[in-house]
Amino acid sequence: MNTLSFKTNYVNTEAANKQWVVVDASGQTLGRLASKVAQVLRGKYKPCFTPNMDCGDNVIIINANKIQVSGAKETQKLYITFSGYAGGQKKATFADMTKRANGYEKILRHAIKGMLPKGILGRHLSAPSHLKVFEGPEHNMQAQKPISLDINTLK
Repeated sequence: MNTLSFKTNYVNTEAANKQWVVVDASGQTLGRLASKVAQVLRGKYKPCFTPNMDCGDNVIIINANKIQVSGAKETQKLYITFSGYAGGQKKATFADMTKRANGYEKILRHAIKGMLPKGILGRHLSAPSHLKVFEGPEHNMQAQKPISLDINTLK
């Protein structure tokens, strides 16, 4: 019996063929968009997916200020931060976060980071070098030659 035919080939970072993709967030629901972007960042849509390696694509999200939330999340969903000091806990609703500078970027990063694996790989994938969020339709990443990705076609 030839045991070499049963060998699993793992993809390393150099052979992963990473690309830049542009995702339009206008009219998308926050959670559904975040889960699909997390899977693209992880590389689950690629045939060379390796669970412990960074083989996913880099993602550029445009029109982040046009995301939607369902139900009463706009007033009820809380974002909690803690400085580490006594009395240093701060709470902000979704509506409060949207009024802040880079608020939509913080909302999307928080949602996407929660759907990535916990640990070193998840922190690496959610880094600003892999995920770029822009609130308007324009982005400054044309040098990477990104391809557009219709997020609605992904399952």
